[in-house]
Amino acid sequence: MEKAKVFFTDFRATEDGGIEKKLKRLLKSAGIEKIDFDGKFVAIKMHFGEDGNMSFLRPDYARAVAELVKDLGGKPFLTDCNTLYPGSRKNAIEHISCAEKHGFNSITTGCPVIIGDGLKGTDDIEVPVPNGELCKTALIGRAVMDADIFISLAHFKGHEEAGFGGAIKNIGMGCGSRAGKMIQHNAGKPLVNQEACRGCRKCAKECGSDAISYIEKKAVIDQEKCKGCGRCIGSCNFDAIYNPNEGAFEDLGRKMAEYTHAICEGRPCFHINIIRDVSPWCDCHAFNDAPLIPNLGMAASFDPVALDKASSDLCQKAERFKDTQIGDHIKAGYKATSDLWRDSTHASVWETALEHGEKIGLGTREYDLVLCK
Repeated sequence: MEKAKVFFTDFRATEDGGIEKKLKRLLKSAGIEKIDFDGKFVAIKMHFGEDGNMSFLRPDYARAVAELVKDLGGKPFLTDCNTLYPGSRKNAIEHISCAEKHGFNSITTGCPVIIGDGLKGTDDIEVPVPNGELCKTALIGRAVMDADIFISLAHFKGHEEAGFGGAIKNIGMGCGSRAGKMIQHNAGKPLVNQEACRGCRKCAKECGSDAISYIEKKAVIDQEKCKGCGRCIGSCNFDAIYNPNEGAFEDLGRKMAEYTHAICEGRPCFHINIIRDVSPWCDCHAFNDAPLIPNLGMAASFDPVALDKASSDLCQKAERFKDTQIGDHIKAGYKATSDLWRDSTHASVWETALEHGEKIGLGTREYDLVLCK
């Protein structure tokens, strides 16, 4: 497979229209106008942010993409699927209310919000996975698959299991129905090293399943309640919580790549990563920790694998901030490496999704970075 092109621009803007205008130029440079949008339904998949989180993408980015799609003749809508864990986005009513609270509506973005898997997260469709190894089919939100054209608009940041969350995470996990998310997460459930546990209770605050209790000031995970989402692992500064299934994180990455392939196969797709507020954890948390690195810029490509690889490479090369989760780990005795994502979440196996995505034909890790003004 030949190298993919990934187009990138920084956040410098000194003219009217600012970042929105610059984003539109980037998308045009990356070739979005090659897609025939005329009269087509266009799903713009993004994350509206959990209630309490403030690192999610501003509605302005969605507006810029939606305006360009409409200029090209398309009929855009913003979409995401309901969450597996309890929170402010577990059904369509609460999900849309949360989106509106964060500024996403037809007035601010120029297009409606449609929750991809319906009211209760059960409106899905079974889709074949091309070259799937772990998943032969994927359970995807019906509205996502009903669209003629698919655009991923992702906030590129860290993630407590996947290492980072970009296009593949936004698409593969984000577009899975609640049942689809369960399938991707069910490779393993964490346990607690009782000797390492400090009883700080951070893990219980992060658990979306109420599965963590304390016996003699030590955390205990109820395996029946646990959904295997891994949020507790990312919250522990002392590496007291671990997954006994060493292949669980690898399987998660592979399944996300396979779900992404199922969603993108057979229709025009385009992918955008906004690399800012690179927090260590997903926007699914009801808070956001301090960013690990400075805001870098915006990237776009027809290839989601190349886009995520290029975005990760840019982050790996960036200056690191000191007062971050990585700084907490260092104070606790951890020796930092050159790997940003593993220094943030030690159990991270972020390469897996990219490697598997390339293997099954989703894209390539080889790319040329094209700098745009």
